[in-house]
Amino acid sequence: MKNKFYPEIRSTTVLGVIKDGKAVLGADGQVTLGNTVMKGNARKVRTLNNGKVLAGFAGATADAFTLLQKFEEKLESHRGNMQRASIELAKDWRMDRYLRKLEAMLIVMDNSNIFLISGTGDVIEPEEKIIAIGSGGNFAFSAATALFQHSNLDARQIVEESLQIASKICIYTNSQFIIEEL
Repeated sequence: MKNKFYPEIRSTTVLGVIKDGKAVLGADGQVTLGNTVMKGNARKVRTLNNGKVLAGFAGATADAFTLLQKFEEKLESHRGNMQRASIELAKDWRMDRYLRKLEAMLIVMDNSNIFLISGTGDVIEPEEKIIAIGSGGNFAFSAATALFQHSNLDARQIVEESLQIASKICIYTNSQFIIEEL
């Protein structure tokens, strides 16, 4: 059943973890069209603000690129203040007739903050420094939470292992990962 508040995104897995001052954001590379794999090495994670901010997306690619561009503009106009840029993007996304139709979600993070930005105007900061989106997001999130709480793995290792687990469960997630670290 389609949720009227969040688009059903069956296209990827994006996972962010902050641990011991290290921010890591990773995503698989699979692009699907319906039930067909169109590409296996897409880059769904970007560094922004001169390497100080990471951003990742799930959803319609053109929509996500539009949102990434808008977020980058907000980040620049707010002098790198990621929280303010996130809030302003979410407000615009919700209010603007054109942006409101975009079907994607974003994760943005720096070394201390991590946010999920949605088209309903939400800017969510998780209690734990772990967040995931996309069709395999819940699998990766569960794995990352367990590894974060019950292992000595660093942030990058947690992201790698969790994405690997999600790729074995979610048919819309492959094991060709792009991982960025601050």
